[in-house]
Amino acid sequence: MMMTRCPEAYRFFCNPVKVMGIFVASLVGFLVWFSAMSGWPSYGFQWSQKPGKEDVNLDDIIEQIRYIGDSFPQPVEVPKDKLLGGLFPEGLDVNTCVSRYQSALYRKEQKHQPSPNLVSRLRKYEALHKQCGPFTESYNRTLEYLKSGNHGQDSNSTGCKYVIWIPMAGLGNRMLSLSSAFLYALLTNRVLLVDPGSGVSDLFCEPFPEVSWLLPSNFPLIGKFSSVDQKSPETFGNLLRNRSHANSTSSSLPPYLYLYLVHDYDDFDKRIFCDHDHTILQNIPWLIVKSNIYFAPSLVSIPSFQQDISDLFPNLGTVFHYLGRYLFNPTNFIWGLVTRYYNINLARADEKIGIQIRVLDKDFGRFERVLNQTLGCMLRENLLPEINGTKPVVIQSGKLKTKALLITSLRSWYSEAIKSMYWKRSTVTGEVVEVHQPSHEQYQHTRRRMHNIKAWAEIYLLSLTDKLVTSGGSTFGYIAHSLGGLKPWILYKPEDHVIPNPPCQRGVSMEPCMHAPPYYDCTSKKWTGPGGKLDPNVQHCDDKWWGIKFIDRE
Repeated sequence: MMMTRCPEAYRFFCNPVKVMGIFVASLVGFLVWFSAMSGWPSYGFQWSQKPGKEDVNLDDIIEQIRYIGDSFPQPVEVPKDKLLGGLFPEGLDVNTCVSRYQSALYRKEQKHQPSPNLVSRLRKYEALHKQCGPFTESYNRTLEYLKSGNHGQDSNSTGCKYVIWIPMAGLGNRMLSLSSAFLYALLTNRVLLVDPGSGVSDLFCEPFPEVSWLLPSNFPLIGKFSSVDQKSPETFGNLLRNRSHANSTSSSLPPYLYLYLVHDYDDFDKRIFCDHDHTILQNIPWLIVKSNIYFAPSLVSIPSFQQDISDLFPNLGTVFHYLGRYLFNPTNFIWGLVTRYYNINLARADEKIGIQIRVLDKDFGRFERVLNQTLGCMLRENLLPEINGTKPVVIQSGKLKTKALLITSLRSWYSEAIKSMYWKRSTVTGEVVEVHQPSHEQYQHTRRRMHNIKAWAEIYLLSLTDKLVTSGGSTFGYIAHSLGGLKPWILYKPEDHVIPNPPCQRGVSMEPCMHAPPYYDCTSKKWTGPGGKLDPNVQHCDDKWWGIKFIDRE
């Protein structure tokens, strides 16, 4: 066979070695430029972005270079229990979600194990999701009832009912409300689907085998989700209000309802937590949840759910820990960010301490006050060693012990101040304190994809620490300590601009707080207020006296 000669004018492009060299050099140059422009971690040290700088077309670029985070070296150590006591199912493809199985290598062995009842219920749910998930025959038939406007009773023949979760507020609130929606799906034998516009595919692996949890983008009601509010006629609260006003006894029900479980919900919305009113929902195939709160603790106030919840979670202080570990596993791209940062900055330390600083009181937001409260807490609780002043360090024996301090905050001022303090002075114990902060975004950018990616990576890094200090009332902190199985030290919110004494206190459990409990008496049909009698399965929160959280039965 004769070979075609390369024309002289194109001789360079006919040399594959030279072309490949130019391509590789260009790719490396692009990544270096991109890292500098966007603040992504070129070597895992920091992914900060300059204050006020807009993302450089990140939505498109993320799609193009997502594969960069998909290659991982095989760990030397094999997890003893990569399925976390049966929390995860057998047979899932490891490569599609590396974090699901490698996370056990980065955490201390948990003293808790999921109950056999929870493991069994999750396997049953997975089978139901496979049968009823998007684009299955059952899903398509149930969807036809919705399109035709038929009433809920007509759809029972498919055997499939759904809870659709739509996002609201920031990442922490979304994760708390989504986990609550999943618990509700488990208790009511429904299939959980999530709004594809919520950005969950950027953040979390698909949790259920074989069938996606993403609601198809052609779902008929999807265009209305963003406009749902308390006044929408299709809410459960307004259904009760209208039936009550009209004194109607009609059994006809719509094919779908919105469950408005936002912090400002009214007494009619709250009646979802009353057994008698809740039964109305049993024959409605499509329930669409809009919420910005962790409403799981109020589900236990429904008498028909109490025993089921206790069977699934003998220790109620682990509800979010297990639901979160099951649902929220970082995508391969984010797992690459987490593991690179951890291995470079935290892995070699003898002890890893996490600090999450979120200033919710703007009037108290002077940096010095916040820093004084934070340091006062950590020194008082022996989480950090005291400064030695000018005296020489006495090393007991062997190498110096190292404490790695991981700080997450929208501002870099705190970490720079603490880093300077431990650089200029030695410690009384001779320990070395290393201070790390992955990012400082200045402001919360809830709708920016890269902001949420960084936030989720930092939440996960905090959950890998040995001890954790969090800001009271912050859902960001709730997620971190609950996923990590940690009881945090909580920085209390100041009163009258004065640092609290003591500045912090150890949390009684690792459960998140429900900030807006219903406080509704189902018998008298009246609001009771936070001073009333609590359900025996919950208690008031450490950081929000009016909030409630599950009791840690241990």
